[in-house]
Amino acid sequence: MIKKITNKVKIGILLFAPSLLFGQTLDLGTASTYVLFSSNGPITNSGISHVTGNVGTNNGSSTGFGNVNGVMHDADISSAQCAVDLLVSYNDLNSRIPEFFPAPLLGNGQVLNAGVYQVSGASSLNLELTLDAQNNSNEVFVFQMQGPFSTNANSKVKLINGAKACNVYWKVEGLLDMATGTSMKGILIANNAGINFNTGDTLEGRAFSTTGAITLNGILAYTPNCGEISLTGPLAPDLGLAACFGIFSSDGPIVNSGISNVSGDVGANVGLTSGFDPLLVSGNIHPIPDVFTATCASDLLLAYNYLNGLTADIELLYQAQFGGNLVLTPHTYVLNGATTFTDTLYLDARGNADAIFALKLNGALSTSPFSKVILINGALAENVYWMVNGAIDINDYSVFNGNIISQGAINLYSGTTIYGRVLSGVGAIETVEINGLSTISANCDMNVGKSELTHSDGTTIFPNPFDNQATITINNYKATNIYSLKIKSSLSQELYDQKLIGNNSIVELNNLPSGIYFYEISSNGSIISTGKLVSKN
Repeated sequence: MIKKITNKVKIGILLFAPSLLFGQTLDLGTASTYVLFSSNGPITNSGISHVTGNVGTNNGSSTGFGNVNGVMHDADISSAQCAVDLLVSYNDLNSRIPEFFPAPLLGNGQVLNAGVYQVSGASSLNLELTLDAQNNSNEVFVFQMQGPFSTNANSKVKLINGAKACNVYWKVEGLLDMATGTSMKGILIANNAGINFNTGDTLEGRAFSTTGAITLNGILAYTPNCGEISLTGPLAPDLGLAACFGIFSSDGPIVNSGISNVSGDVGANVGLTSGFDPLLVSGNIHPIPDVFTATCASDLLLAYNYLNGLTADIELLYQAQFGGNLVLTPHTYVLNGATTFTDTLYLDARGNADAIFALKLNGALSTSPFSKVILINGALAENVYWMVNGAIDINDYSVFNGNIISQGAINLYSGTTIYGRVLSGVGAIETVEINGLSTISANCDMNVGKSELTHSDGTTIFPNPFDNQATITINNYKATNIYSLKIKSSLSQELYDQKLIGNNSIVELNNLPSGIYFYEISSNGSIISTGKLVSKN
C-alpha cells in the first residue's frame, strides 16, 4: 500500500530544505541536448534505429548508428561538460525526499499523480502505467529506483491530463533493461550500470548512464518537445523572381514529354523550353530566354550562394541510408557525398509553422520509386530547401516537398508530384508525365507576365489537377471578410459558387468532369486570385 508523507513533514522540509522542493524540474544543463549519453562506457547500436538528439560518450565510442538527427560526441569538449552536468542532475534526483513508496511492480493499469516515488531494491514495469498531471502541465514525477529496473515486453508509460515527458525522471541504481516493444517516457539516469533497449522500443525522453554501456537495436528515441527549445532552423533564402517559377534552369534546356501539370512559370535562361501544354501550366511558359528568365537566373544564383554558405548544424553521415523513415527537425543539414533516398523522410516542424529546413547535399541525389517526403507537425513545403551539388533523379511516383535548387541536371520521372519548385543553376531539366508541380507562396504580379497561380495574399489551391476535392488556402485570411470561390467553364459559364470559411477550406468538386476550368477567389466582392484548374474526374 502506498504511504504518503504527512503534510506537517512536508511543511518542515519546505521550510528547512528549500533546495529539495518536490515539484522542482531538473536543470540538465548541456545534457538537455542529448538523447543518449554515457559518462563512461560505449554506446552501441544494431539494426535501424531512429534517433533525434545528440549521442555521445565521454569515455568510449558510439558505433553502429546510421543517420542520427543530432551530433555525435565521443570524448570531446561537449561530452566532458555533459558528464559534469549529468552528475549534478543525478545528485539532485538522488537527494530528493520521497513522498510515496509503491510496490516494486509498477503498472498493471496503475494511475499515479505527481510526486517523488521511491522503490527499494529491484523493480519492474508491466503492462501500462499512467501518469496523471491533473491538468497542470508543470507537474513533476520523480521515480527513485534503489536497485535495477526492468520492463516486460510491450509495457508502456502513458501520460495524461497535461503530463509531459520532460517532467518525468527515473533514477535507477543499477541496470536499466527494457524488453521488446516497451514505450518509455521521461529522463532515465542509470547509476553505475548500463542501459539496454530492445527491438521496437520507443523512448520519448533521454537515456543517460553515469558509468555503463548503452545498447540499442532498432528503436525510436527522441528528445521530448515541451516548448523549452523552439527550433526555427536557418533564415530562408530570398528567391526573388525565382519564386514565380515552378520549373527553371539558368543554363540548360527544359523538355517535357507526355502530360505534365505545372503550377507556376516554366522557362530557361540558356536553352529552349518545349513540350508543355499551355492549358496544363497555370503560369507562363517562356519558350525562349527573355527579361524574366535573365532576372530569375540572377536571383537564383544569390539564393544558391546563400544556402551554400550556411554552416550545417548536423552532418548526416550515411548518404546511402538516407530516408528509411528518418525524422528530421528544423536545422541546416549536410550530406557530404552522393545521396540515395529510399522510402520515406519525415520533416517535423515541432509545431512551428515558420520553421526552416535546409538540406545541403554535396553530390548527386537519386530517389527510389514511390519515395516520399512527408511534412508533419506544422512543416510547410515553402519552408524546405534542398541544395544539391550534382544531378537529381526523382523516380517514378515519388512525392517530394520543398524547393529544389541544384547545380546539375534534373530528371522528374513518370507520376512524380512536387510541392515546391525545381530550379537548376546549371543543367538541363527533363520531365515525363509528372502528376503535378505546385509553386508555393510566390508573390507574383500577373500584369507583368509572371505567375498567375499565387498572389500577394498567399492564396493557393492544392492539389491541381484534382480528383474529387481541393483545398483552398488563404494565408492572410481575415475572419471579418467574406470569401467566395467561383469556377467557370472555358466558355465563361459559371458552374460553381461557394463561400469559403477559414484559411483552409476543403471544397467538393466531384461534379466537375475531366477538363480545364477557371477560378476566381474574392474577398468582400473584390477578386484576389484567379487561375486555371484541371479536373481529372
